[in-house]
Amino acid sequence: MGELTRGERLQIMLSQSELRAVDTWRFKKRMPSRASAIRELLKRGLAAEGFLEAEDGQKSKDFSVLPNGQRSA
Repeated sequence: MGELTRGERLQIMLSQSELRAVDTWRFKKRMPSRASAIRELLKRGLAAEGFLEAEDGQKSKDFSVLPNGQRSA
């Protein structure tokens, strides 16, 4: 089996609602780990069409896993 090399670490902070949304998606898709789920979501997001580029002056808090700052139930 080939060895994967991932030399960079990326840390992100998520709210409890965002983490719950990621974990819910992960379990539905039977992903083996949070890291693999995040990589798959990144891959899908980068391949997606129809999203806008960040505007000048936007801050990290302007972007959320959940639309419009919505909280998951």
